[in-house]
Amino acid sequence: MTPGTLTRTARTGMSDDLQSMGLSRRALPGTRDSVTHKFSVGNHEGYLTIGLHPDGSPGEIFIKMAKEGSTMSGMCQAFCRAFSLAIQYGLPLEDAVARFKGMRFEPMGATTNPEIPDAKSIVDYVACYIEKNFVGR
Repeated sequence: MTPGTLTRTARTGMSDDLQSMGLSRRALPGTRDSVTHKFSVGNHEGYLTIGLHPDGSPGEIFIKMAKEGSTMSGMCQAFCRAFSLAIQYGLPLEDAVARFKGMRFEPMGATTNPEIPDAKSIVDYVACYIEKNFVGR
């Protein structure tokens, strides 16, 4: 068995397990609208891209940090994957935001967004941005 075969098998098994628990994934269409937002937290710049369902609700997020290949960039990718899968499998956006808002770790500090002047972390900033722009719409 090749490594690719093992990965596909593991993914299929996970999807089958989730479906047996009554969970189904709300996948985004192949071509979709998105919002891209440039941000800075504590002098660390990045871009947040939010892929949207046809109804305008978020279905996935991506963060591209200026320091490519850094540990921070990798952790941002992991956070985005977890956040995206959680909302695709039915976690309400309000709950996803509540779980990540307020997380405190470096980098933190002043932002370039007057609506979110200070962030406790990049994760906190993203949660606040999503809350202000998508929760309750």
